Amino acid sequence: MIAPGWAIEGVGLTRRFGGFAALDGVSIAVPPGEIRGLIGPNGAGKSTLMDVLSGRAQSWSGTVRLGGVDISRLTAVERRRAGLARSFQRTNIFPDLGIGEQIRLAAATAERDNSEEVMAELGLAALADRRAADVSYGDQRRLDLALALVGRPRVLLLDEPAAGLSMSESLTLAGILRDLAGRWGVTVLLVEHDMDVIFSICSRVTVLHLGKILADGTPDEIRRVPEVVTAYLGSTVE
Repeated sequence: MIAPGWAIEGVGLTRRFGGFAALDGVSIAVPPGEIRGLIGPNGAGKSTLMDVLSGRAQSWSGTVRLGGVDISRLTAVERRRAGLARSFQRTNIFPDLGIGEQIRLAAATAERDNSEEVMAELGLAALADRRAADVSYGDQRRLDLALALVGRPRVLLLDEPAAGLSMSESLTLAGILRDLAGRWGVTVLLVEHDMDVIFSICSRVTVLHLGKILADGTPDEIRRVPEVVTAYLGSTVE
């Protein structure tokens, strides 16, 4: 039974494609202010879970709550306005628009305009007048994160924010995310294949496998679950 007081929770989430269960009765709950890692092999159901939580999925069953309020019937846009933001594995930016312009446009539809604050926090203020296409890939990933952070959402769903980054860039981005989540009180559910990122900033990790939760625990606990090592990690992670 899932207790009250969770920032984001899904209860009995199921989504099928024909006879295949991409999610099979998954229940997950993340307390306020926590950075929760979500890992698993390809096809485990991670993106499907993010789609269901964010309101982008069709034909699913179960319940999604944000701060204890049932948002199962809300659209993705309505969930965003309620304080649930999401970023995607592929950057959701406009290459021909300026960085500052994109952030300010996103802020115009948010309840709170914190565009200048977001740019400063993510080191984008000096790049505000440059087109997104003209900056580095690392800067583009930070822009994508900035767009999700506009309005200071209560809950942030991140789908591989470090995809394509070097190890040093990944760890830098992870540090920024950990710092902001702590100071702003943002709850984060993070899908990431980079285990260095997961184990460095997540207080708990949930492991999906074949549409079900295989394990859930602290990073140290997850490192030592034989089924997780076999199904995903491939070897023990020191």
